[in-house]
Amino acid sequence: MSRQIIATDQAPAAIGPYSQAVRHGGTVYFSGQIPLDPATGHLVEGDIAMQTRRVFDNLVAVAQAAGGSLAQFVRVGIYVTDLANFAAVNAVMAEYFQAPYPARSTIEVSALPKGAQVEVDAIMVLD
Repeated sequence: MSRQIIATDQAPAAIGPYSQAVRHGGTVYFSGQIPLDPATGHLVEGDIAMQTRRVFDNLVAVAQAAGGSLAQFVRVGIYVTDLANFAAVNAVMAEYFQAPYPARSTIEVSALPKGAQVEVDAIMVLD
C-alpha cells in the first residue's frame, strides 16, 4: 500500500521538511499544527483560546483535504508551553469535538516553533 501526501492551501504550508498530513490506507497522520494564519503564514495574535481555535481550524482544513472530518479523529496530541492553559484549551477543544472524543495526551513543553503557545497533531481513520 502506498502513501498519499495531503496538502491544502487552506492550512499553513509546512515550515520544514514535512507534509501537512500523510495517508496510508484508511489512516491519516497529521503533522503538528501551530496557530499560523494560512493566508499570511504569520502566528495569530491573541490569547491561548484564539491560538487554539486557529490550530483546530487548520486541522479541519487538512482533514477536509484528506476527505474526512474531526469526527474521524482517533487520537490528538496537544503540546502547550504552559499547563496553566489546560482548562482554556479543553474549552476550545469542546467547541470542535463531540462525544465520543478521540484519545488524547496533553504535554507541557519548553517552547514551540515561532513562539506559539500551542501545537496539535492527530491521527484520523477514514471509514
